[in-house]
Amino acid sequence: MSPDIKSEIEKILRQAVVGGVIQLTAPPNPDMGDWSFACFDLAKKNGKNPVETAKELANLICHPERAPQGRVEGSLRNKVFKDSSPVARNDKMAGGLIEQVQAAGPYVNFFFNAGAAAELVLGQIKKQKNKFGASSAKKSEKILIEYPSNNTHKEVHVGHLRNICIGNALVKLYEMAGAKVVPINYINDFGAHVAKCLWGLNNLPAGKKPPVDKQKWLGQVYAEASKFLAEHPEKKEEIKEYLRQLESKDKKIWKLFLTTRQWSLDGFAKIFKELGVKHQTTFFEKDVKDIGQKMVDELLRRKIAQIGEGGAIIVDLKKFGLDIGLLRKSDGAGLYLTSDLGLAKVKAKKFPKVTQSVNLTGTEQNFYFKQLFKIMELSGFKYQMTHVSYELVSLPEGKMSSRLGNVILYEDLRDEAVALAESETKKRHADWGAAKIRSTAFALALGALKFSMIKVGPKQTISFSIKEALSFDGFTGPYLQYSVARMNSILEKTGAKSGGKNLTILQSGAEKQLVLKLANFAEAAAESAMKNDPSQLSKYLYELARLFSDFYERCPVLKAENKELRNARLELVKAVKSVMESGLRILGIPVVKEM
Repeated sequence: MSPDIKSEIEKILRQAVVGGVIQLTAPPNPDMGDWSFACFDLAKKNGKNPVETAKELANLICHPERAPQGRVEGSLRNKVFKDSSPVARNDKMAGGLIEQVQAAGPYVNFFFNAGAAAELVLGQIKKQKNKFGASSAKKSEKILIEYPSNNTHKEVHVGHLRNICIGNALVKLYEMAGAKVVPINYINDFGAHVAKCLWGLNNLPAGKKPPVDKQKWLGQVYAEASKFLAEHPEKKEEIKEYLRQLESKDKKIWKLFLTTRQWSLDGFAKIFKELGVKHQTTFFEKDVKDIGQKMVDELLRRKIAQIGEGGAIIVDLKKFGLDIGLLRKSDGAGLYLTSDLGLAKVKAKKFPKVTQSVNLTGTEQNFYFKQLFKIMELSGFKYQMTHVSYELVSLPEGKMSSRLGNVILYEDLRDEAVALAESETKKRHADWGAAKIRSTAFALALGALKFSMIKVGPKQTISFSIKEALSFDGFTGPYLQYSVARMNSILEKTGAKSGGKNLTILQSGAEKQLVLKLANFAEAAAESAMKNDPSQLSKYLYELARLFSDFYERCPVLKAENKELRNARLELVKAVKSVMESGLRILGIPVVKEM
């Protein structure tokens, strides 16, 4: 709901002696009203029946002179109702923002005047432009968000794509909610997976001659090495030796490690640029692992950690329901917890004023992060730590695995999506040049892929279908992109840069529903930010596009009854286009001018 509209309703309720937090909701049916106030808490507080309380409250709103605290100030009533005379609750309050107030069961329902709402909401959008929809839901917060936390010597697959799309959207959503956001990345460039890849480069035929796409090739070598080693367990000691050499920076493999690591980083940089990922700082496991080992020693001295079986260092978290946390192996080698403790210390030193630190990973790491956060808490970390988890992306055949090599690589998926989008664009625009077709197809492909990753809640598994993602109908990125392109087409046909001045003539049901949906943009964005769930905004944009389609079918724009109405509807089209484009930018979906 528009802050101004919400503020007006809250003022009215306050004047009618409603205290406490005021919660307003949209009724399930527009015929029941535009916004509702539930009287359950108010009735409980006053020891009355909710239905009777709603009737009394509606009567007080319509007859403010009957309020126990005296008459409502004339300035408020004139501002809201414009007709200063008392009106029965079921009569029409003509001319003001609120047209009618009704008691319906335990609810007080507010009906807005369509024209007055249009004048208010469209005026805000025109004035605030791309700042329309901003809120203070996270004002004064400084949020550190760590994503996608990918590994070198592995490929970027569709699972990483979901992480990136959610992370990009959360950065923008937090900013829209008033927070200062610091996006960072933590790259795992050490560990067993690197040792396996380096071993494969030195021992397998596939590792002898690097192709042009070295990043992709390293992932293939890792997958082949993992498969070979699973079939030859006698090679396990060789991998341990590679890992030992890696952690000790042995010159036998250090040069190969640095060279191949850079291949991965170069590949990541290219993909990140394409997907719009911008990190303020990037940390690497090789730089924090030793710091983590020192922290383990410190935890041991402080008796937070203990020596466990075989000399391993552990933290007993059983009393917190978190079992045993293993900080160091019996042979002295570190683990993920070791490195993450080092990372936490480095982050806290570099960003001491952070109010919240967010980690974005798959749900399979839920328990791990509970252990990590509890250990950090016991160690004395003060800022809020949040783990935003998401379910993985599955193939029709089942779960993906880099180790098994049955992943959909991002670059392969992107190329397939671009090819399909290019074919469809050629069918629609045979007169377009190759460059225009290619750029449009690329934008559609990215829109399809990104939207498919965030259109459902993070806790839902995605069974990905490229044909469904690229559909121009239904809950898809291309449908939203097409909606904006359609609005562009309407506006370009008019040749006019200015719209209507009299917006109060926008009185139809379709126009009113569209205006009220626009008014809810800030609420949808804030809800997405607070719930760490970009799908809330995705659903909002889809519903807005559907309402626009309904409006366009019911309310002629270019062939309106008269010029005044035509210009007013053009102003409404501009407003919807502005909000749609803002929402798509937040979600990282490219805006396509023409389709």
